[in-house]
Amino acid sequence: MPTKNPRLNVVLTKAVLQALGEIAESQDKSLSVVAQELIVEALDRHEDLLLSDIAMKREQKAKRTISHDKAWK
Repeated sequence: MPTKNPRLNVVLTKAVLQALGEIAESQDKSLSVVAQELIVEALDRHEDLLLSDIAMKREQKAKRTISHDKAWK
């Protein structure tokens, strides 16, 4: 029976596999679930860094800034 979700094969070092196994065991989850959660978390952080870079570049390009108090008067 085919699965609903696509599969991904990943080659891990013994140390990474052991660490992943320890996390999975401590959380009573499968290796696959823990790996997926860690990948999603890493993608979220990566996206946050990219968006932060965009915001910082926009901030540097700003020619004129207005104080908070002045903007809300």
